[in-house]
Amino acid sequence: MVYDMIILGAGSAGLTAAIYAGRAGLDVLVVENMIPGGEITSTEQMDNYPGFPEGIGGMEFGQLLERHARRFGAELLSSTIEGVELREEPKSVRTSSGMYFGRSVIVATGTSPSLLDVPGENELSGRGISFCATCDGPFFKHKRVAVIGGGDSAVEEALYLTRFAEKVFLIHRRDKLRAVQVLQDKIIKHPQVEILWDSVVSEFIGEDRLEKIIVKNVKDGSISEIPVDGTFLYVGRIPKAGFIEGVEKDSQGYIITNEEMETGIPGVYAAGDIRRKFLRQVITAAADGAIAASVALKYLEE
Repeated sequence: MVYDMIILGAGSAGLTAAIYAGRAGLDVLVVENMIPGGEITSTEQMDNYPGFPEGIGGMEFGQLLERHARRFGAELLSSTIEGVELREEPKSVRTSSGMYFGRSVIVATGTSPSLLDVPGENELSGRGISFCATCDGPFFKHKRVAVIGGGDSAVEEALYLTRFAEKVFLIHRRDKLRAVQVLQDKIIKHPQVEILWDSVVSEFIGEDRLEKIIVKNVKDGSISEIPVDGTFLYVGRIPKAGFIEGVEKDSQGYIITNEEMETGIPGVYAAGDIRRKFLRQVITAAADGAIAASVALKYLEE
């Protein structure tokens, strides 16, 4: 069978694309090796998506996206993507379950956060450890949080968290931040922020939720135990695009598209966090998916 559209990734971008394509009557296959819904499923509560004034749990939101896509006939395949051939007709996707063919392909595989690989990190992710201050910051009103990193994203998110948190620790392994100077000036002068220079987190501790972090000074070896209610990791993200060849990417590996989500290969699109863009949020991913599916439909009709 040759599908009208194969969507790689079942996050907000991929499942929104599946909804739009299925509603248009296309035969759609969505390939995902994780839980449908994408990274948002690890978020305890999402409060900034329109239409949910009381908020919604990330797992529940992912399940609703999956149900919506299936309602319009999308077929979901739980499988690992091993390779693609996008310039041939039909285009092919090789997975751990076999080979699949499609007339168009939308890449919506997203990104994965770089991790510290220290004790407690995996167990407490989503239970005090977060990768998105915009998503989870409001849950830490009048509480103590830590931000790990020293680049623009880390400093920007630390400043954002001062709107909610009583105290923000910015933990950086060097003695100078990598963020642009204007951000450095703001964070260094901020009364709610304490910067821990030359420091790394060596362990996350907590029972049901994060309770404290162990911080090590890399210069003198001293160890500190800091009680915190949340920690936000900004030590980089990794685009899940290593298996995609032939499309233009930026220096970090994000796929470059135009505003119609088109790559340089006819019939191949990218949507969501995998593409180079300004804001990576669930709502912008969904918008990308809607655009990609609509443009792909026109391509197929032609």
